[in-house]
Amino acid sequence: MKQYSKWTRSTLSVFAALALVGVVGCGGDDATSAVEEEVVVLGPRDVQPVQRGEVNATVVLTGSLNPYRIVEVRAQVPGTLANLRVDEGDPVRQGQVMATIEAEGIRSQAAGARAGAAAAEANLALARQQLESARMLYEAGAMSEIDFRTAQAAYEAAQAQLAAARAQAAGAGETASRATITAPISGEVSEREANQGEAVSPGQSLFTVVNSQILELQGQIPVEQAAHVRPGQPVEFTVDAYPGQVFRGEVARVDPTADPATRQIGIYMRLPNQERGLVGGLFATGRIMLESNQTAILVPTAAIRQTGAQSYVWVVEDGRIVRQEVTLGARDETRGVIAVTGGLSGGERVVVAPGELTEGTQVRISTEATTDSTGEGG
Repeated sequence: MKQYSKWTRSTLSVFAALALVGVVGCGGDDATSAVEEEVVVLGPRDVQPVQRGEVNATVVLTGSLNPYRIVEVRAQVPGTLANLRVDEGDPVRQGQVMATIEAEGIRSQAAGARAGAAAAEANLALARQQLESARMLYEAGAMSEIDFRTAQAAYEAAQAQLAAARAQAAGAGETASRATITAPISGEVSEREANQGEAVSPGQSLFTVVNSQILELQGQIPVEQAAHVRPGQPVEFTVDAYPGQVFRGEVARVDPTADPATRQIGIYMRLPNQERGLVGGLFATGRIMLESNQTAILVPTAAIRQTGAQSYVWVVEDGRIVRQEVTLGARDETRGVIAVTGGLSGGERVVVAPGELTEGTQVRISTEATTDSTGEGG
């Protein structure tokens, strides 16, 4: 019989065959049939007792601390990159010129549009003078009404032509202005993806600008934890690159809906970094303290299993597996336990080993030393 010991083992199935008991009389044909029952052998670490104790409810996220503001600067007009003024790591101010794109065709179109607007203004001035002269002649009876209406129409047409020319000039000017690449935010240049003299096209990425004054850690947590998390709650950050130091921030945002793929809630923690003592991309742990010093029935987190929205544990009773549905409370990520507010009374033994089990399966708790697949003690 093989012992199930380590939690990482994928199988829980160990079969113990019962001996055939044959009662054969002289000349008789009677015999009992073979009976086999599956017996799961669990190691001493695979079953843990349910206990009462204090729980410090925490929410813990791990991941990379990234700058809260990251902007990718792309080319908006075709041309050649020129007048490159910044490189990776350089600080920039919002509106600062970073480079220009030599696009003579666009600039000439803008100049032509401005000239067209000036010509339309002159044409309107002439049409205004002609209309005033026509009005004086018409009022004196020296001009027919149709000629006067013609002068009026010419003036109105000149007004429309000037409006169209100005709109065209404004559009051409806006297009020409896009040839000047400016910093969209204040911060630092984290990436430069084009070189001086390189031909660029609209949509091509040129720079990435980040502002590291606020760093953000994001991740997902179970729904029951998210119900206790609110924006503004304090967060303690520990950063692998700075062992022993604790940085303080707060919860910034909590997603209003669950991710349809994971059924978990997104949460975002912010860490002020005004002095830029930390850089983006560092691996960190963010910890929110929700509740503390509450006495509750505690179950190892590894013992909790899910079927849809229902949580349950496998309890060992009289040598057999029994499914017990539970209601979950506060979770202590630091200690790896979770409070159970319903379904257990304390003292039960729950299975923490992973794998598939079936209710009613016979189990035996081994007291032998745990061994791994190599036969060495563990």
